[in-house]
Amino acid sequence: MPPSAAAAQRAVSPFTARTVAFSTLIPPPFTARLRCAQSYVSPAVRFRAARRPLRSTVPVSIPPPPGPHQPQGPYPPPQSGQPQYPQYPQGPYGQQPPYPGPYQPWGQGYGPYPAQPPVNGLAIASLVLGLLCCLPGAGLVLGLVGLGQIRRRGERGKAMAVTGSVFSGLGLALWVLLLASGGAGEFWDGVKEGVNESSSLSLSTGDCFDTPDGELTGDLVSDVTVVDCGKAHDGEVFATYRLKGSSYPGDNGVGDSADQRCYALEDGYAMDGWAIPGDVDVYYFTPSEDSWRYGDREVACVFGNTTEGRTLSGSLRNDESVLDADQVAYLDAAHVLDSALGTAPDAQYVEDDLPGYRRWAGRMTTALGRQTTMLRAHGWDPDTEKPVNDLVAGLGRARAEWAKAAKATDADTYYTHYEKGWALLDPQRSVTTRKALGLATTPPGDGDEGGGSGRGGSGSGVEV
Repeated sequence: MPPSAAAAQRAVSPFTARTVAFSTLIPPPFTARLRCAQSYVSPAVRFRAARRPLRSTVPVSIPPPPGPHQPQGPYPPPQSGQPQYPQYPQGPYGQQPPYPGPYQPWGQGYGPYPAQPPVNGLAIASLVLGLLCCLPGAGLVLGLVGLGQIRRRGERGKAMAVTGSVFSGLGLALWVLLLASGGAGEFWDGVKEGVNESSSLSLSTGDCFDTPDGELTGDLVSDVTVVDCGKAHDGEVFATYRLKGSSYPGDNGVGDSADQRCYALEDGYAMDGWAIPGDVDVYYFTPSEDSWRYGDREVACVFGNTTEGRTLSGSLRNDESVLDADQVAYLDAAHVLDSALGTAPDAQYVEDDLPGYRRWAGRMTTALGRQTTMLRAHGWDPDTEKPVNDLVAGLGRARAEWAKAAKATDADTYYTHYEKGWALLDPQRSVTTRKALGLATTPPGDGDEGGGSGRGGSGSGVEV
């Protein structure tokens, strides 16, 4: 080292050490002036001072690194409690160890965005139900419960909960108004009417109607007009029922079902078969293959006139809604015998099926016994009691002959008892009783001797 440099070092080093040692005890302005003076020290001296750093005996607070919430600058922000001083610039030949301080460095910095709270599920459900108006009461309850959860948990969805509650409240008020004013029933009737428009016809039991051409026959009747039964009309509906199954059963399948069901349902609407004119028969309207695809399953059973160009006049209905108790009791007992009459064998002659005719005679015996029991059990009006008792006596004698026919061992014996039993069931024997009860007194014409059912059994010539 040159003498001038060594002298300079001996002259400057003590001053520099004092400057570093006492720099933490003097105000910042004076420190800044000392830094300016220090900048004139030679590189060799600065290198040596860096190799032998002097530590302050007073702890210095180290501020945290600048984050997104702190502005960066040449000087860190002051901390409360003790004065802060600027950092000296880093030398090119080494790194000074950090000064110890009371604060630990941060483990991690701030994230770029805060985590969003979840959306309340009840608020979403309330909004959906409120907009659909399907369950307004449930939407209102869910909205109110959701608002409470949002306040407690800090969740999102307050606007959805409020909107759902408002719409649900309006929907609930609308439903209450509809129920109070009867509008709900009218609305439902309109829905059913709209569904039934997909059918070829829409008729109910008891409806009287006209067809466009006045005919009840044909491949398809596309429309009818319901009219007052007190006026002339083409047909009268006495029963309806629905077909089952997903696939169309075919024209024959639908027709066979209507034949069986409609004739069986006739007695429920017109209990007194004698009151039905002889030129009236049973017709029916059935779904077509096209209407079946749109959900049409209804069969309408109809009374209509068999004479072309002629109509019906007045309603043919005679059931519990228009008959008194005595009339209903008499007709209920008569239907028991009519049902047995309708089970006659298909064979035309007894010789062709003697066992079948014997079984039929047994069913007739049972039906006559039940019929007489029903007639004796009813409490009749004094004016009708004697005619009913006379009829019951004749039915008892007929039952005895049918019982003998059921035990016949040959056709001749069967015919002997069958003819006696059949004669005792002559319709004229019941005219007196019917007149006393106020029922029709003209027997149906063209009765099928041998127990044919005619129109479903009630039109039989042996009906009593």
